[in-house]
Order: sequence, then C-alpha cells, then structure tokens
Amino acid sequence: MSQGSTPTPLLRVDQLDVSYRRRTILNRVSVELPETTSLAITGRSGSGKSTLISAILSLTSPSHGSILIKGQDVTRMRRGERREHINDNISVVFQHGELIDALEPIENVAIPLLLGEESKADAFDQAAQLLDQLGVRATGLPTRVLSGGEKQRVAVARALITRPSIIIADEPTGSLDSEFRDLVEDLILSIPQRWGASLLFVTHDLNLAQRADIHRRLVPHGDHGASLEDTR
Repeated sequence: MSQGSTPTPLLRVDQLDVSYRRRTILNRVSVELPETTSLAITGRSGSGKSTLISAILSLTSPSHGSILIKGQDVTRMRRGERREHINDNISVVFQHGELIDALEPIENVAIPLLLGEESKADAFDQAAQLLDQLGVRATGLPTRVLSGGEKQRVAVARALITRPSIIIADEPTGSLDSEFRDLVEDLILSIPQRWGASLLFVTHDLNLAQRADIHRRLVPHGDHGASLEDTR
C-alpha cells in the first residue's frame, strides 16, 4: 500500500438493489466495513435489515449493485466459488443462537472445524479455550440447560472459532432478558479489538447501536424501497 492510500474495506456494499415479487426492498444501498470496526444497522421492522444480511451472505440475489468481500465481488462469482469465499471470511451469530440443544457446548462450538476436516482433538481443544475465555462451561451438560446469555456466548464462540475476518450478528441481544443483555452487548462489541474481526450487526436496540464505531439506519421510502442513511 502506498503512503497515504486508503485501506480497502473488508466489506463494501455498493448501490445495492434487492426486490422481491416486484416489490423493491433495498434501493441503492451502500456501506463499507473497515478492518477491526463495529458497524450497527438499525431500522424499523420490515425496513430490510434481514434482507441486507441475506444479500451479503448470498442467500438473496440483488438486482443491481455489488458486494465486495476482501476486495472480491461475490455477485460476479460462480455459486461454489462464492459460497467458499463467504465461508472463508464470514461467520454469523443468529438471534436465537441456532445451537443444537442436545449437544454439549464444546460440541456446538467445534462443529465448524469438524466440518472443515480439523481433527477432533484439535477442534475440541480450540473450542474449550474459547469457551473458557467467554466464561461458559464446556462439557458435562447439554446446551439446552444453559441460560439465554450462556447460549449466546456459545454462539459467539462458534462464530469465532474459524477466525473469520467478519462476524455478522442478527439481533444479537433481541431474545435476551435484561439480566443477560448487558453482558452479551459488551461481548459482541469487544469482538473487533479482542479478536480482530470486524463486526456488522443489525438491531432494534438504539442504545446498543450507538455504542458501535459506525451507526447507519435503513429508512423505507414506500414503494421505492429502503435506503441507508447516516445517523449523525
């Protein structure tokens, strides 16, 4: 990189349009996620937050625009190449964890490495270390008996174990009682500095969004779809 040049963002969404059944959902949406940065996206229900995540993960196909992940436009890749590039660089934390309740926490966290052909011993060792850092018991009980806050920490550990460049979180505190919300908020927001992964999350919680490095808001414009606006 030449002196004074701007680093390439890890994620760049440029002029993105998404439509569904002739209804425009996203209209010329653009946003960038730099390295080791947290980005919050807010908006009322139905504004297109989940659609934006789906497009970034290539679960929804845009009708216009580009999505660059580490400088490569995934909208121009073949399906297999696109899926591999996304899986290599992005992990997801879902609102309800999406864990397998019958498995122990260590097993849930190790799954991504085992699917990637890591040895069981190495996968379990890495999972145990992450759970220890996050203060969750790794073995001896099924995940279903954990508290809501513990389950979400297990979900974060599972996202971190592949050492992704980007973590996307969908309403990471939306299903939690106030007892656990602050703990998980602090954990989510610590990801860029503590683990070096950039963080993009969508949320209804304005207090959480305002703690992020960058905060953008999806604003619907009737039949014209939603655009992304600066909150400042």
